[in-house]
Amino acid sequence: MNVTIAQSHRSWPAAVPAARNAPPLEFTPAGRGFRIFGSAHGDLLAAIVESSQDAIISKTLDGIITSWNSGARRLFGYEPVEAIGQSITLIIPPDRLPEEDAILARLRAGERIEHYETVRMTKHGDLVDVSITVSPVRDRRGRVIGASKVARDISERKQAEAVRRESERRKDEFLAILSHELRNPLTPLLTAAELMRRGKSAPDPQWLSELIQRQVRHMGRLIDDLLDVSRLGAGKVILDRQRIDLAPVLQNAIEANRALIDKLGHELDCAVPPRAFFVHADPARLAQVFSNLLNNAAKYTDAGGRIAVTAERDGSSVAIRVRDSGIGVAADQLGSIFGLYMQADDALARSRGGLGIGLTVARRLVELHHGSLSASSPGLGLGSEFTVRLPLAEDEAAPEGGRSAAPDVPARARRILIADGNADSAESLALLLRAAGHSVEVAHDGVAALAGAARSRPEVVLMDLLLPGLNGIEAARRLRQELGRDAMLIAITGLGQERHRQAAQEAGFDHHVLKPVEAAMLEALIARLR
Repeated sequence: MNVTIAQSHRSWPAAVPAARNAPPLEFTPAGRGFRIFGSAHGDLLAAIVESSQDAIISKTLDGIITSWNSGARRLFGYEPVEAIGQSITLIIPPDRLPEEDAILARLRAGERIEHYETVRMTKHGDLVDVSITVSPVRDRRGRVIGASKVARDISERKQAEAVRRESERRKDEFLAILSHELRNPLTPLLTAAELMRRGKSAPDPQWLSELIQRQVRHMGRLIDDLLDVSRLGAGKVILDRQRIDLAPVLQNAIEANRALIDKLGHELDCAVPPRAFFVHADPARLAQVFSNLLNNAAKYTDAGGRIAVTAERDGSSVAIRVRDSGIGVAADQLGSIFGLYMQADDALARSRGGLGIGLTVARRLVELHHGSLSASSPGLGLGSEFTVRLPLAEDEAAPEGGRSAAPDVPARARRILIADGNADSAESLALLLRAAGHSVEVAHDGVAALAGAARSRPEVVLMDLLLPGLNGIEAARRLRQELGRDAMLIAITGLGQERHRQAAQEAGFDHHVLKPVEAAMLEALIARLR
């Protein structure tokens, strides 16, 4: 039985003459409104109504309130003495008044209105989302003499729906931006390939080379950020923390963004004191943080702007600041710029490129290092400043002799086996390594890799994890048994989740490198082989 209202004759005030001597009323199971029963039934149902969490109200066909339960008091703020005898328009916003005329017209016709979602107004003027069900009240002869209304607060559901819609909107916008950003580098890459195919009419090879490197690095940055968001959200990022000097890390981040900074003609000032700042951190992840901040500073500063990087001691921490003279951040957006996909809301930001997740990744990585990342800006058009604070190592003083530098290792020709199911990837990497003086053999599946290793006894194996026939994990286990510990096994793959890194390590790989691989980094790894 769907109960909406019950009342005894004591609920009707003297101010409503037509209802003054009204007998007790209660619902019929058929849902046709009210029928007349004995007062015992009326008192019982009145008690049920009073204890309901929903607002249950009765009114005349003129819209005069005749009963008001405790749920109505909680929802709308009026005491019964304030509401009974007043027009129902007491709780209807002015712009919703036409609704009441339509509802009363339907009630007079004997209709029941179910789960009608609308907005009502509290005593203090607040608007609240409600779902209302309105039923006609009938006398013994079946005539409609009034109405009962149940109003349920659906504000939380409405807010949840709004959040869900906003999330869906952001997701769709993000996917559109992702498609745009991943497709953008493909045009210059295809153009460069076509220019090189034409041979003599091609422009300077150095220019083509730099163009290709820029676009590939851009795509690599996008993919890394996407993977990192997923890993960070799942708590699967494991830091390789070491006692490191910040200066080389900052320098690496600057060099990673040098091409973009120079292209836009920015003036870069890096003021890091000659004394070392030592922290316990993962150097690669920390370089990623500073690289993201510098990339943002370069992108969101108009050509010919200024970027400054400083580092100074702040108590037991070191504060690294990246300042720019760029577009700045509005005060009401400072608290949200570290949220996922936030730049998707701003047309100007979209025109600068990127997915809007770099700052999210940077903040979470800094927090994993027990530090903080904050932003400040005087306002739009006035630049911005991002500050990374990291705890200094307890033995913060630099070792004697100042900063230590890794000794240069002379390059030496090595026997190298490349195993990759992508023929273009394998052959292009082989050409690069042969040009550096190495002896290189290529295989395109796991079985061929084992056969090639048996022939050439490679000192270095560069192997993808996804190989046809025999996958790279199983092939690496067999190669490690065959070649022993003297050979260096490097996984070069697009599989970058922590479980893939763990599986590669357990199979015997010495290093795990994500595609696309930088030639300089690969040469540096090979040079480590004793």
